[in-house]
Amino acid sequence: MACWYEGPLAAFDTETTGVDVETDRIVSAAVVVQDGPGARPRVRRWLVNPGVPVPAGATEVHGLTQEHLQRNGRWPAPVMYEIADALAEQAVVGRPLVVMNAPFDLTILDRELRRHRASSLDRWFESSPLLVLDPRVLDKHLDRYRKGRRTLTDLCAHYEVSLEGAHDAGADALAALEVVRAVGRRFAARLERLSAAELHTLQAVWHAAQARGLQAWFARSGTEETVDPAWPLRPDLPAAA
Repeated sequence: MACWYEGPLAAFDTETTGVDVETDRIVSAAVVVQDGPGARPRVRRWLVNPGVPVPAGATEVHGLTQEHLQRNGRWPAPVMYEIADALAEQAVVGRPLVVMNAPFDLTILDRELRRHRASSLDRWFESSPLLVLDPRVLDKHLDRYRKGRRTLTDLCAHYEVSLEGAHDAGADALAALEVVRAVGRRFAARLERLSAAELHTLQAVWHAAQARGLQAWFARSGTEETVDPAWPLRPDLPAAA
């Protein structure tokens, strides 16, 4: 039987109005499904009119202006339902879902569901659990002493994965998927005996350890920033917008 990194994978990515999962909004999203290495990916995209101003800084990143989203984007409520449903489809068939920096994308989707659907992301996975593969967590654990940043662009360069059209949700999702395949092959001796379900559980432990390490570094450098150890979804906060 082929290892998980040589089998079917899906990937999810969002573009947003900012980096605060509690207050910022999704403006575009994509789910990519690939049946195997080299297979033609199937991409489903969503464009959202968030109903709030889109900061110029966000537009500089993903290129989506407020005017464009108002003309071409859909209202968030049905879109968030469709995205959650698309992710649930992956869980039902047991297809692992690649999400780069999963606590951001999955949490902001959860907050959008709470905001617009009076629901939560967990409700979509009550019968079939989501199996998440996070290239950032995997790479940091498996190659922990490598220096340098670990953004998606950095990981693509390190693992020799093509990234065309960065900060487009579809392009980023596909690149993250290919990075996970590359990580699997490079560290096959340590990963090939693990199932995606086992890796999902291990990544929660690895991410928590990584968060503690980063928190300690912040403390030593006098930075007051707090690092959330939760993975792949941050718990709900009463003050969520």
